[in-house]
Amino acid sequence: MALGAKANIPDLTAALAAKGASRRDKSASARVFFSVLAGATDAAAILASALIVGWAYSLLTLGEPPYIDSLIQLGTVIALFVVLPNAMRQEYAIGNFLDFRGHLGRSFQLWNIAFVAALVLGFMTKTSLSYSRGTVGLLYVGGFLTLILGRHLLVRIARAGAKTGSMPARRIFLVGFEEEILAFASRHQPWNIGMEIAGVQVLPRGGEMSAAADALGEAVRRARASAPDDVFVLMSWDSRPMIDLAIDRFLTIPASIHLGADPLLERFHDVRLSRIGTVSSVQVVRRPMSLSDVAMKRAFDLTASAAALVVLAPVFAAIALAVRLDSRGPAFFLQRRYGFNQQPFRILKFRTMVTMDDGDVVRQAAKHDPRITRVGRFLRRWNLDELPQLVNVLRGEMSLVGPRPHALAHDHEFERRIALYARRHNVKPGITGLAQVNGLRGETSTDDKMRRRVEMDLAYIDDWSMWLDLSIVVQTMISPKAYRNAG
Repeated sequence: MALGAKANIPDLTAALAAKGASRRDKSASARVFFSVLAGATDAAAILASALIVGWAYSLLTLGEPPYIDSLIQLGTVIALFVVLPNAMRQEYAIGNFLDFRGHLGRSFQLWNIAFVAALVLGFMTKTSLSYSRGTVGLLYVGGFLTLILGRHLLVRIARAGAKTGSMPARRIFLVGFEEEILAFASRHQPWNIGMEIAGVQVLPRGGEMSAAADALGEAVRRARASAPDDVFVLMSWDSRPMIDLAIDRFLTIPASIHLGADPLLERFHDVRLSRIGTVSSVQVVRRPMSLSDVAMKRAFDLTASAAALVVLAPVFAAIALAVRLDSRGPAFFLQRRYGFNQQPFRILKFRTMVTMDDGDVVRQAAKHDPRITRVGRFLRRWNLDELPQLVNVLRGEMSLVGPRPHALAHDHEFERRIALYARRHNVKPGITGLAQVNGLRGETSTDDKMRRRVEMDLAYIDDWSMWLDLSIVVQTMISPKAYRNAG
């Protein structure tokens, strides 16, 4: 289904009619089948991992096959601890499989709980001695990897089914003013994101409430017949009497009711209803990280930076000596930068240039810049000049991962020219970041270069997770992109 620029409601309803009346029952059956398939896939992945890992470990260490019954028992217990909680929290609904994001974190959390629960159960029933520590350890790793592989396959199946319409995640009914309905369909194209439009009902705009009531009666009758999962009431928010009437009428059918967003809210991708005590509000932007997120990220920063400083101490000494021997001046370079919430601090780096600018005007380093020393060029090429910032991380001024901080002079300049530039300071700056591992490092000689870097920084803030941080750290060390465009 597609809507052109001159599409109208008849076009939309004709496209819906062409699908046939039997689609409702077929799509419902397909969604039930997918949920069963998802649960069975998780169980099969865990059971297969237990058998393969146990068999391989026993043959390699003992030279004989294991007791199959004990491996089946272990795999079944862990599978139950994974599948049953997932089924109760509706994890296997097809709507959860239209995007792979989130599966890694949710699965890892439940996998740990299930594994610990299985070990506790084995200890209490005195059956844990039946399994070697090697088998259990390999199953912990191999089972999780197989589980994630299965999830990845299920996401591909769900996306394909949703896109073709054979397995829609939700069936929706649209009711409201013609302009708002067409705008909703054109903007979101719900058929491409796992939604099937089960029906459409246009309400008269600006007419008598009696006419609107008659149209709503017809809408409810049609919605009841099409049995949608969700009803979207699409009209401008200043039509309060009509909205109240529509919601009251649709409360009589078993479906979720959604009020279409005001155009202002379309700017924000994380809008939600917030309740604090008795106060209700529409939250358009969330705090970048919860207190538990901040604590977890800080614990990782402290542990990793302290360990890295100990391990890299000889490297620090060698680099500092090379910098001093290569050119006149100190081994380290201090410069004012903005940190969290635009609080200034002094960043620590190995000196790579013959100048140490830190005033109101700071000229960015460019490729083949004559101010860069011979040792400095090598350090910048391999990101080694950034290593002393581990001290800033240990002190809490920076994080291992976050938006890269710039000199104050550059901050003031780009804040005037780049929209939402200052939002980068809503989290701690990092030694490396999402922009850097995507090749966006070095000189920002144009607004477009800085704008692309800022877009990456804001995407990092909006999509932050501990897994994203770990991924960026690994990419910083091994990805060629992370070393691109060095000065």
